[in-house]
Amino acid sequence: MLRFLEESCVPMRRFACALAFTLSLPLASEAGPLMDTVGQLETEVGGRIGVVLRHTGSDWAVEHREDERFPMASTFKALLCGAVLSRVDRGEESLDDLVTYKATELVSYSPVTKNHVASGMSVGQLCEATVTMSDNSAANLLLKRVDGPEGLTRFLRGLGDRVTRLDRNEPAMNEARRGDPRDTTSPSAVLKTLDRLLFEGVLLPSSRAQLQQWMVDDKVADVLIRKHLPKGWRIADKSGAGHNGSRGIISVIWPETGQPYLAAAYMTGSDASIKQRNAVIAEIGKAMIEEIKQR
Repeated sequence: MLRFLEESCVPMRRFACALAFTLSLPLASEAGPLMDTVGQLETEVGGRIGVVLRHTGSDWAVEHREDERFPMASTFKALLCGAVLSRVDRGEESLDDLVTYKATELVSYSPVTKNHVASGMSVGQLCEATVTMSDNSAANLLLKRVDGPEGLTRFLRGLGDRVTRLDRNEPAMNEARRGDPRDTTSPSAVLKTLDRLLFEGVLLPSSRAQLQQWMVDDKVADVLIRKHLPKGWRIADKSGAGHNGSRGIISVIWPETGQPYLAAAYMTGSDASIKQRNAVIAEIGKAMIEEIKQR
């Protein structure tokens, strides 16, 4: 339409064409519920908010600060278990392999691993605890199997992700110092990686299904996007929280019909309490759902 307007403008019609051109542009108020919500929340809460909502079946996307770095916090755990499943696919280990550990290896927030010191846990059980319960010790034990934070970062580089990086174990990686690139990602980069893990050929179909199921079974994100999920919709997600007002979530949202959407929301640099941060992510999730409904 814009090309037609430019070509049809003649001197005697310049005013009319200029008016038509202006009317053809979207109004700021038509930015959509997601961008409106993110802008308002960023003003109210302070700090930075990064958001990407992307349709897997097309190039459609809504983005805000999509290429800026944000602390990953525990959202890295979904990528970690993707790396573990990649090793399983290559025959380098099995989800049934037993991992033993000592009580002295436990770190803060280990709701599952603390109960299995005597018996140990399988690799599959550790992944389940890592993703569904965000168990920090389980994540650290799995990091050992992929050659540590550096090994996970190498795995991500092999997928073409040049942004996401893990530098430390739990819980140190949650420090989230302002301007520190360690243990960070961008909303755009992490969703491209999640897309490769869940929907492309990086993992075998059985491993893609397993990773997706662990994320569907997430038990620590009910107060976030899931809070507003309509009946008949599904979600697979992994959330995280860190210092310096950091909170985040990566997810796949399936409407009742049609292809799924990849969604990421990160925030950092505010003085918001964890309860307030939860409310911010939940409100962004609500706006994402409204955005999807309007398509």
